[in-house]
Amino acid sequence: MSTQPDPTSRPDEEHDGTARMSFFEHLVELRTRILRALLFIGCGVAVGLLISDKAYRFLAKPMVKALDDAHVSNKLVYTSPMGPLTLYITVGVYLGLVLALPFVLHQIWLFVAPGLYRHERRAVASFIGFGTGLFLAGAAFGYYLALPMTLKFLLSIPGPFTPMISINEYFDMSMIVLAGLGLVFQLPILIFVLALFGIVTPQFLWQNFRYAILVIAIVAAAITPTTDALTMLVFMAPMIVLYLLGIGVAALVVRGKRKRAEQLSGAGAA
Repeated sequence: MSTQPDPTSRPDEEHDGTARMSFFEHLVELRTRILRALLFIGCGVAVGLLISDKAYRFLAKPMVKALDDAHVSNKLVYTSPMGPLTLYITVGVYLGLVLALPFVLHQIWLFVAPGLYRHERRAVASFIGFGTGLFLAGAAFGYYLALPMTLKFLLSIPGPFTPMISINEYFDMSMIVLAGLGLVFQLPILIFVLALFGIVTPQFLWQNFRYAILVIAIVAAAITPTTDALTMLVFMAPMIVLYLLGIGVAALVVRGKRKRAEQLSGAGAA
């Protein structure tokens, strides 16, 4: 008697053998990954603390340039004896987390990958890669364009004042701008996930474009540290572009889902 292959089996999408581990073995594996992730974070923070001075000097360049352009002293100040130490520790910790992030994500990947199919692994890997790239692109946009324009506007406000910029306050403001734009640049990823689950469609996104502009304006006003319209437009412009890019991503997702549905229906008819 011949044995026919199971039509539901998908040899190209088999789980790894580690997916059949027991519950206790999963806990041991999880503990191992967590310990290694913490080790990488500790090493990253140690390196971050060693180079925190150089890192802050790089971060402070937009502020120094803005002060130079305003023809005032470009020396940043601190108002507490603990100010510099607190700053360097904070910069070191933040930088350490960024340095350790790829290794931590790799440990997460090693834990979840054995339980995924091959196409799911590719999707998750692409998701992590594009998400990280978009975050870095948003932070770079903030550092090279949004932050300098914001500082230029703030220092141009007239009055009988002498700017004395605190190192800690500048660091807090710059982190809000850079991290905020990094998160904003995740918009195409968010739209991709929503389209993948059928929550939104390209037609829905396009038809509600005017409302999206309103939401974008509100978000831009929330993350923009100034009140002038020009700086707010600088924050809004990439968000609008990202929304339009998200419509294109949603269209690709819908097209792919429709193509797979047609293939499945054709296979069922055959």
